[in-house]
Amino acid sequence: MTRTKTIKLALPKGSLQDATFEMLTRAGYHVKVGSRSYIPSVDDAEIEARLIRAQEISRYVELGVLDAGLTGHDWILENNSDVVEVANLVYAKQGLHPVKWVLAVPDDSAIHSLKDLEGKRIATEAVNLTRQFLKKHGICAEVEFSWGATEVKAPELVDAICELTETGSSLRANHLRTLEVVLESTTRLIANKKAWKDPWKRRKIETISLLLKGALAAEEKVGLKMNAPEGKLDKIIKVLPALRTPTMSHLSQAGWIAIETVVDEKVVREIIPLLRAAGAEGIIEYPLNKVIY
Repeated sequence: MTRTKTIKLALPKGSLQDATFEMLTRAGYHVKVGSRSYIPSVDDAEIEARLIRAQEISRYVELGVLDAGLTGHDWILENNSDVVEVANLVYAKQGLHPVKWVLAVPDDSAIHSLKDLEGKRIATEAVNLTRQFLKKHGICAEVEFSWGATEVKAPELVDAICELTETGSSLRANHLRTLEVVLESTTRLIANKKAWKDPWKRRKIETISLLLKGALAAEEKVGLKMNAPEGKLDKIIKVLPALRTPTMSHLSQAGWIAIETVVDEKVVREIIPLLRAAGAEGIIEYPLNKVIY
């Protein structure tokens, strides 16, 4: 019996886990994992998934223990990993945007600029990133590794922290203010260089990349359906920022056209009044099937 070819794919355990599983689902993969397991099941016999902390994934991919993985660009840099970055996937725990590593100090700290960090102590999980940033700016400070709960260490244990933030809410809750942005980071699909040279593994990884990028692109799009009098069709078409030419068909009622198109979700509220003014009626947003006008 011929054995099915597989790739070993690392999925991030922790804060990025739920967002990654949801993105994979949207890409057509169904992933399940037990509460104590690090080997998720994927409904694709060609994928052997492993659940590993994002901080470690790039090292194991570089070593060839894993063929590919999803991890943050920040951890690739922190580990100085020599891997192939296949795709830049802009999603995070709470939305479709980059995350930031920031230097932060207590609200009442006397530290107000980078130069004020000279000779100070900084706690962070990203020691190399922080040291490289400080060196770039000519700042000599003591950078120590933090095992967690970094936000609560200033000012009693350290003078400042370098911490990952998505919305800034955790920093504000701990009465910290941002001093400087060290790095913006996004999720990356990475591959081992040897695996990337293997034609079958490369095709498989590229397929995963294609499906994930498609899922992300669809995340920000919505469909619009509407009816329009033939005489006002040109005005309505000019309003629509369609990806391609809108789909149009004649209605049973003479002189009327049904229009269907895809637009960026963020522009819907801006173009609806313009479509109405141009003569569109019965406007529906889908997949919500929400009748707007």
